[in-house]
Amino acid sequence: MNKWIKGTNATVLSIAVIGIFIIVTLFLNSLKGIQWDLSANKKYSLSEQTTKMLKELDKDVKVTLFTGGSSADDSVMYRDIRDMLNEYEKRSGKIAFEEVDPNREPTKAQQYQIDQAGTIVFELGDKQKKVYSYELFGAGSAQGSYQFSGEEKFTQAILGLTSDVKHPVYFLTGHGELTSSQTSTLRSSLEGENYVVKELNLYKEGKIPDDAEAVFILGPQNDLDAKETSLLKEFVNGKGKLFVALGYSKDIKNMKNVDDMLAAINVKDSQAVVVETGRTLLGDPFTIVPNYQYHDITKDLSEQNRVTIFPVALAFTTDTANADWKATALLRSTDKAFGETDMAQLTSGKAKQDPADPKGPHDVAYAIQNKDNKPKAIVLGNAQFLQDQIIVEQGNRDFALNSINWLQEQTDLVTIRPREEAAMQQAFIMPNQAKWIFYGTIVIFPLAILLVGGAIWWRRRKG
Repeated sequence: MNKWIKGTNATVLSIAVIGIFIIVTLFLNSLKGIQWDLSANKKYSLSEQTTKMLKELDKDVKVTLFTGGSSADDSVMYRDIRDMLNEYEKRSGKIAFEEVDPNREPTKAQQYQIDQAGTIVFELGDKQKKVYSYELFGAGSAQGSYQFSGEEKFTQAILGLTSDVKHPVYFLTGHGELTSSQTSTLRSSLEGENYVVKELNLYKEGKIPDDAEAVFILGPQNDLDAKETSLLKEFVNGKGKLFVALGYSKDIKNMKNVDDMLAAINVKDSQAVVVETGRTLLGDPFTIVPNYQYHDITKDLSEQNRVTIFPVALAFTTDTANADWKATALLRSTDKAFGETDMAQLTSGKAKQDPADPKGPHDVAYAIQNKDNKPKAIVLGNAQFLQDQIIVEQGNRDFALNSINWLQEQTDLVTIRPREEAAMQQAFIMPNQAKWIFYGTIVIFPLAILLVGGAIWWRRRKG
């Protein structure tokens, strides 16, 4: 009888301990905001800025990670992204995170217009913001280490979606500019950055709308009217900003009003197409890969070694002594390039350097500031790279968006230090060692537990 009572008590006690353990586990799991991060670099801890943002978040944000690739590097990349987004989801009931394999769900990838693996889509209602995996990783301070800036980019994306501030910008029409169907990717990206994109026929309207923050002039094939030029000059001298992307046109030497507008902000069109023999795409001398010049717009692209591609670019010059308008070069050809001024030779495909053709290097992109150092204009010697089929190549889209955000002074309000991650350490074991690990874990250790348990059972039974 005593043995039965003792056995019953032991059983009840065991059940009670297990029950208490389950209850405590469920309770702790319900406390989403409470955890202890014992990792070396606090990789499961979020900054004060992010914690505050998630606590105050009152709108549902859906986050979708589109994976792809199966290499070891891909596994590490997706692990870091996944762990970080899981932390966001744990800290806020307003964040819903899911992972999608485009190969298994191609329809969903098409729905979100995913053109590369490692894209993270943040979604709030009908607004979207995309973050790309290549933006999140950089070289670390130690050999083999890397930096992960996922928290900064993810928090910026959510803040951008939840912001109600809109930035109206107008795309000029009426001069053969790039159409909306040719630049749908650019327009969609701008809308994702809280810009409101509208079109403006300035000749017809006779004025620039009062709410316009910037006017975009993308690849005009014909010259502007003198009145339009006057309005644009007045606009940029006042509160407005200009984003000008030119390109080859049969009427290039007769665009006097366009040249007049550029001269007003200290840019001179050399009326020459850059022919490059140094940095080109697939050996095409007219499709150049210009060198980045140091600037806030280009520094990340340069560090990531992601190039910008300009098909048929115009060369510019500037007066460095001009104190009212400062033009800083963003992109520059090599010194092996020259500027073809004979358009007949150019169109025949037989461009060659003549004494009249200016020697390289040539500037093909400028960031313009006024005397108060306020961003006022971006001038690019190419508009074709903004077209849908080209803007997705290499760093084209990011160069365009970086330029626009710099112009609009939309610098990110949140700066969070990237996390330094140690390189993955691989353990190499010999076949004999692998055999001992197998027998030790699969055979010897379980057998030892079984023998000890059996001995205890036998001893109690005999007693």
